[in-house]
Amino acid sequence: MATASALLTADDLLAAERRARRHGSGLTWAQLSGRWRLERTWGRSGTPPAPGSGAALRWLRACLILETQGDQFVITNQVSLASLRLRFRGTAHLRGRRPLLLFSFSRLEVALAEHILFSKHLPTPKPQRMPFFALIGIDDAHGQLTARGRGGGLALWVRENDDRS
Repeated sequence: MATASALLTADDLLAAERRARRHGSGLTWAQLSGRWRLERTWGRSGTPPAPGSGAALRWLRACLILETQGDQFVITNQVSLASLRLRFRGTAHLRGRRPLLLFSFSRLEVALAEHILFSKHLPTPKPQRMPFFALIGIDDAHGQLTARGRGGGLALWVRENDDRS
C-alpha cells in the first residue's frame, strides 16, 4: 500500500497528464485489473476538492474494481459503511492509445455483507453521454492509478491487495 508521502501532488498529476496526452499511456486491461481504493481527488485545474469530501470518500471506502469475466471487462464502483455497500456494476472497455476507459453501469445494488438487499437495472446511456476515465498512468512502484473523469475531475487510486468486494 502506498504511503501518504509517496502520493502524487496535483502538479505531478497535471504534468503526467500532459505527457499521456502527447504520447499515450499504453495502459492495458491486465495492468488495470484489480481493486483500487480512491485516495485523493482534485478539481478540473488541480484545485483541492471541497473541504471534507476527500476524507468522506476515504471513510466510505470508495473504490473502483476492474475485472475480467469471460470475454467482458467488468467495472464496479462502490462505497461501503461497515458491511453495507452501495455498488454500481457494469461493463467497460479501453479505447485509444491514452486510453479512455469507457464504461456503462447496468446495475445498482445495495448489499449487507453478502446479501443483496436491493438491485435495480440501470438504462444504458447514449453513446455521446457514456462515462469514462481518461487514464493518465499507473505507478507500479507505489501502486497508484491516475485518471481524469468525464466531469473533469482528477483522481488518484491506490491498489489494494486483498480480495474484499
